[in-house]
Amino acid sequence: MKTVLTGIKPTGELHLGNYLGAIKPAIDLSHDKNNKYAYFVADIHALNNDAIRKEGAINELTKKIAAAFFALGLDTERCLFYKQSDIPQITEMSMYLMNETSKGLLNRAHAYKAKVQDNVANHFDPDKGVNMGLFNYPVLMAADILIMDTDIVPVGKDQLQHIEITRDIAQSINSQYGEIFKLPVASIDETTMVLPGNDGRKMSKSYGNTIPLFSTEKQLYKNIMKIKTHSIALGEPIPTEGSVVYTLFKAFLAEHDMVEVKKQFAAGVGYGNLKKLLYEVINNDLKDKRLKYFELLEDPTYIDSILEKNKEIVRNQAQSKLDLLKDKMLNH
Repeated sequence: MKTVLTGIKPTGELHLGNYLGAIKPAIDLSHDKNNKYAYFVADIHALNNDAIRKEGAINELTKKIAAAFFALGLDTERCLFYKQSDIPQITEMSMYLMNETSKGLLNRAHAYKAKVQDNVANHFDPDKGVNMGLFNYPVLMAADILIMDTDIVPVGKDQLQHIEITRDIAQSINSQYGEIFKLPVASIDETTMVLPGNDGRKMSKSYGNTIPLFSTEKQLYKNIMKIKTHSIALGEPIPTEGSVVYTLFKAFLAEHDMVEVKKQFAAGVGYGNLKKLLYEVINNDLKDKRLKYFELLEDPTYIDSILEKNKEIVRNQAQSKLDLLKDKMLNH
């Protein structure tokens, strides 16, 4: 059996883009019982974000991510779910990996380069706002992956470089000390969509255009009715190309259910009616999950029990891999 590893950062309230672009595909993947699955909340990774760190709500956000995964159907009997900061072996391993990682390799990492380029464009010092957590992010991610003997890492295209860096580090160590690490491969789901926000741009907290995943029915309705649309006379066919409303329908409905939606667009029933229908579609999909989510948060006993149980399981596995690496690097 291969091990599939997925991490998610607690960077704010979950929204529909998180759900359809990351959480649902990750849970759907776990239905294949031929593999082993490990999911973790990357709370240490979140510390490199000054705004999130200063808010001091990372533990609360972690609980919300756990509640979301459980409410959305993750099988906690078959899948590991743990908190990154509960596994000190990960951060210790990252220190050993740093000694096999060139600065030049990290200089080329996308997140660091983007920050530097943004600073230069604004005539700031190139390293303004760059902490070592951001610079060393790929190394800590490599530790996350390698310590779990991971075979497959589902990622978006923007994370592909991090898997390549992980493989570079692992190959360097293996060439010197023998086969300590597996070489993980990235798995990119080309069908996973980038969900638009209510202003048409990519749904993102930084744009302030998100539709929260677990808002109340009233808030969900309000957010959907706020979606920007073009003015089209009633009875005139509504274009589906580039339509945020149509894209959201496609995200939540099966192909055979989309036949009726296409008819409504072609008949020009009006965006007001289409938005009301969209609200019903999304709310029907989420209402039971929303109820379960808030039940878990109101009494987090179940969440705490899963994190505590898996903490011990993952620590034991991680310690074995860390001990092997330490022995080779310190006694070789």
